[in-house]
Amino acid sequence: MAESKQLAQLRPDTDVLTRGFDPSLSVGSARPAVFRSSTYVFSSPEAAERAFDLMGGRGQRSPGENVDLVYSRFNHPNAQILEDQIVPLEPGASAAAVFNSGMAAIMTALLAVLNPGDTILYTVPIYGGTQTLIQGFLQPFGIRGIPVTAGESEAIDQAIRTAKNLKVVLIETPANPTIVMTDIRRACETVAKLEPPGTNGSASHERPIVMIDNTFLGPAFQHPLALGADVSIYSATKYLGGYSDIIGGVALTKDTGLMTKIRSKRSLFGNILQPDECWILDTRLPTVTLRMNRQSKNAQRIAEKLARHPKIRKVYYPTLFGDKEQSRIFQEQCDFPGGLASIDLKGGKRAAFDFLRNLSLARNAVSLGGVETLACHPRSTTHSAWSAKDLDEAGIGEGLVRVSFGIEDWRDLLNDFEHALEQV
Repeated sequence: MAESKQLAQLRPDTDVLTRGFDPSLSVGSARPAVFRSSTYVFSSPEAAERAFDLMGGRGQRSPGENVDLVYSRFNHPNAQILEDQIVPLEPGASAAAVFNSGMAAIMTALLAVLNPGDTILYTVPIYGGTQTLIQGFLQPFGIRGIPVTAGESEAIDQAIRTAKNLKVVLIETPANPTIVMTDIRRACETVAKLEPPGTNGSASHERPIVMIDNTFLGPAFQHPLALGADVSIYSATKYLGGYSDIIGGVALTKDTGLMTKIRSKRSLFGNILQPDECWILDTRLPTVTLRMNRQSKNAQRIAEKLARHPKIRKVYYPTLFGDKEQSRIFQEQCDFPGGLASIDLKGGKRAAFDFLRNLSLARNAVSLGGVETLACHPRSTTHSAWSAKDLDEAGIGEGLVRVSFGIEDWRDLLNDFEHALEQV
């Protein structure tokens, strides 16, 4: 699609509104239309050949080159527009790919680079679906998964240096749902210091890829690619979509060659985001920073007040970190603390259920990032497939409630939370 003539001079909040869309291609429409079509007519046989070469990874797209579309399983106008417009929101990104869910983005990015015999190192706790993908799907196919505790920089460094056939380092930060932060820059620097491929007598292979699940703080407050990561992944269902009404995923890369591999697997799997959802998500991009700023302010005000409540054992939130290393990572890695907090209630599961049962404004639901406030009990919902031992070791206790703060007036939300706590 067309790009802004002033692209290099624009800041992200402007760029997201002006790049990737040419009104002349949409009958002069000021905003993109929805293109519901499965197949596209080639401008020439040569253009068809070029399109298939690029789609199959047999060539690289030249800057400014217009390539004919082929078939909507591979790409379509609304996906191209969305992918162009989301790039400036992630500093350091050169390309993006959109998917029909966050899990599709994670799975496709991993399978684009992993082969049997490879190893993936991943932080825990991590989103339950991601852990199931690694342990229940990848490992039976001969891909070894090594879990390492989130935030434990020394342990992560050691695991990176000693893992055999390491191909991917997958970090979710902040961790779900304990809000523990992992030092992205340090992990990337440790990977960069590994011996060059083939020098240690092993089979030659590329440097391990660092992937970050940036759903909780991105794209507004945390920028993994600028910190050295190779791939930044989102569940676009959350803050990017922002209204709890669509499912989607995004992967962004610095290296266009890596993105070519990811898009090739997406074409094979057929898990591209559909035109209507792309159109909806594209309309949400210009307001994502506005929404996330309001959600972060609400979360910080309420978390800091609830931290002193007699029925709460602890509130997990970046501005309340008691650990110096966690505070350092937050200060150096993040612009703002974000809209998520976890509350550990005294009284365990019964107290947590009583609290959730008596909320009026906040809603008991498992997702996050919407304009409405949502709260859930991870141990019995999002992480219920884990063993009790794994849950305990990860700090996901019986009394833990995860809260995704919305954009309501924070004083009304605080009153709702305090009223619910009275019923515990």
